[in-house]
Amino acid sequence: SWDLQLDKHLSRALSRDRGISSTIEKEEWEIDLAKLDIRNVIAHGTYGTVYRGLYDTQDVAVKVFNWGEDGIATAAEAAAIRSSFCQEVAVWHKLDHPNVTKFIGASMGTSNLKIRTKDATSQNNSVLPSSACCVVVEYVAGGTLKNYLIRNRRKKLAFKVVIQIALDLSRGLSYLHSKKIVHRDVKTENMLLDARRILKIADFGVAR
Repeated sequence: SWDLQLDKHLSRALSRDRGISSTIEKEEWEIDLAKLDIRNVIAHGTYGTVYRGLYDTQDVAVKVFNWGEDGIATAAEAAAIRSSFCQEVAVWHKLDHPNVTKFIGASMGTSNLKIRTKDATSQNNSVLPSSACCVVVEYVAGGTLKNYLIRNRRKKLAFKVVIQIALDLSRGLSYLHSKKIVHRDVKTENMLLDARRILKIADFGVAR
């Protein structure tokens, strides 16, 4: 089960932190944290924080999940976070379509992440719990469809813009359905727009 796989990888990540060698092979979606440099916060969510950063020179967004080691999350909330991470990785890492935000990779254990502080000359590696996990995807510069609509609420959008957005969403959903995937959380907050206003579907935490 995914819970068993998750426990296995969490144990391996913690073992690495203690200097214990591991012979367990990496999953195909696991990334090299040494190549990931996290910069600034983009947003705070229910299950963690989204940062902007670089992965091997590529501009990325990094969703860091918190298992509740801060003592604030309840057992039920931690289980929900665990389920969301597992589902997101299981679904997203196999997808490849221009109207789906590109999945870069994920990692179990974030003690090696580099978090930039307000002082750009220093870095703080202690702000994340060692068993937190992260999902790394392409950074989409235009923000969410929701924010775009709010910014333009006082004017009528051009017909061709409306059609493009509708077609992009339809193509993305059609691709997902062809892969037997149901997103289950289609809303403007989970639709991103790039610099050319191309829509990309994101957030597969509850997809099936």
